[in-house]
Amino acid sequence: MHHHRPLPHIVTPSDAAAVTAELIKHGKKRGSYNCGRCGLPKKGHSCHVSNPSSDPPDSLPAPSSTPAPATVPPAAALQSSSSLSSATRPPPPRHPISHLRRALSFDDFDVRSAGVEEDDEEGPDSDRDEEVGGDVGGGLTSSCLWEVLRRLPPAELSSAAQVCKGWRETSRRLWRAVEELRLRVPATAQVGFVGSVLQKCPGLVRLSLRLERDVDSTMLACIAFSCPNLESMEISKSATAINRITGDELGRFVADKRCLTCLKMEGCTNLGGFILNSSSLSTLWLSDLYSLSKMVFNSPNLKEISLAFSHQTNDCTDLTTIVEGLGRSCPRLQNIHIASLRLSHAVVLALTAANLRGLRMLSLVLGSEITDASVAAIASSYSNLELLDLSGSSISDSGIGMICNVFPRKLSRLLLALCPNITSSGVQFATAQLPLLELMDCGMTICDPNDQKQPDEGAICDVDRRPSKKLHLMYQKLIVKHDRLKRLSLWGCSGLDALYLNCPELYDLNLNSCNNLHPDRLLIQCPNLESVHASGCQELLIGAIESQVNNEFSHLENHFPFKCSADGSKRILVPNMLCQQRFYDDKKRSTMKRPCNVLVD
Repeated sequence: MHHHRPLPHIVTPSDAAAVTAELIKHGKKRGSYNCGRCGLPKKGHSCHVSNPSSDPPDSLPAPSSTPAPATVPPAAALQSSSSLSSATRPPPPRHPISHLRRALSFDDFDVRSAGVEEDDEEGPDSDRDEEVGGDVGGGLTSSCLWEVLRRLPPAELSSAAQVCKGWRETSRRLWRAVEELRLRVPATAQVGFVGSVLQKCPGLVRLSLRLERDVDSTMLACIAFSCPNLESMEISKSATAINRITGDELGRFVADKRCLTCLKMEGCTNLGGFILNSSSLSTLWLSDLYSLSKMVFNSPNLKEISLAFSHQTNDCTDLTTIVEGLGRSCPRLQNIHIASLRLSHAVVLALTAANLRGLRMLSLVLGSEITDASVAAIASSYSNLELLDLSGSSISDSGIGMICNVFPRKLSRLLLALCPNITSSGVQFATAQLPLLELMDCGMTICDPNDQKQPDEGAICDVDRRPSKKLHLMYQKLIVKHDRLKRLSLWGCSGLDALYLNCPELYDLNLNSCNNLHPDRLLIQCPNLESVHASGCQELLIGAIESQVNNEFSHLENHFPFKCSADGSKRILVPNMLCQQRFYDDKKRSTMKRPCNVLVD
């Protein structure tokens, strides 16, 4: 007698319920080819078992203290995370500016503490990754792969996205999390390359481009279309690239980007003139300006402006009119930097008439017509300056005296490079009368008039064309004793013969091209000195510098007293236990001192 056996493809309701309960209890393993409801092979199979979630409440398993996992296969849940997350919850609000993520900025980045969205699609440490094991290929979890890929440059990150599906999904989430991007555009790249990269970053707010190809309005239009929430943009170029952006194109870009707060651009030779209308712009840097017909700023929130003009003598820009307009339309300016050969005393008077009450940093560079009278006008109008840069001016020691009388408790940075009418006496007086001074630059001030060699320290103009009333510029002595000075620059001071420094906080000293400084007349007492620049100095001077800054025990002579023996025949050293403890402490601190670097090249 044959017993009836159920066919393999027929499942009784009791068996289906048992299989479903077993799946709910243990969960389905990844990589299975069986049905997630009845457990039979999926190929050629049409499942008639209903989803347990749609069954009546009495058919569900008994409730427990811990919720049971979902019966949807984990692989399907991982693949459909994008559509599920976008359909079930609204997009998360944008985080404040102070917590912006910097995924591609090569800085330290913590996924858990950097404000990652709660959406499973954006966070590498989500619960779904824990449920499925987080394996995205190669045995790496999603969080580990995130940490690896976020350290790659953009080009390598695009290549890594082609490895497998898990890497591609992680790379896509990483691109979407980017809010700061620094990108180098090679000479052979087209505008479409920049657009393809920027379109991967819908939340980008800070962009820095290093261009090795010409830039024009097409690049600006690409940036404006791909970055709707852009807040900061910086464009720098190589020496061979040309910036063809005009003033009207720049004005339209600034007017359209209502979130833009910071704009920095190099090579602005072809602007011609512009009108900037922006209520959000707070920082503006433009370099290589030339012959501007007009420059209008309608930016009431502008706080920092830097205008660097080209060093061409035929520049016809009217700086007086520009400065007057700044006073009317930008009342909140705090930092002003203008570098131009056309700076004069009239420009300084226009600036003082603007009455910018919040001005804290003033830099007027390469203005040979700025004199001691200009210093008096600045001192009478802006007595709260913390930084004053008059490099390339014609001020003298009398102007330094006025600076010291007005800013004794405010000024912390003073830059007076390329000022041939200043002597070592004026520099020494400034360091003695400004107790809060932390940075001082006196490069090319104490010069030998017979020295024809000019050191290369950035953009240096011809200073020999300016008459110097002082002919006794050789063999000068400089003594600097300051408790808070941290950086001192004396580059190109070929008229300096002797130098004595006693600055306990000084960590950077520039003595480049001080070729007349005598090694026997050099004394450096700066215990925290980290670097000394000595390019262009004599070999004997370099050796003297190295012996003084790197000899850790030179200033710790044997302070232990000697006593004569009983018969008076010899002197013996007092035991260490009977000496003062402070000498031992000083010696211990000196052994932990960081060695100083003497930079010659």
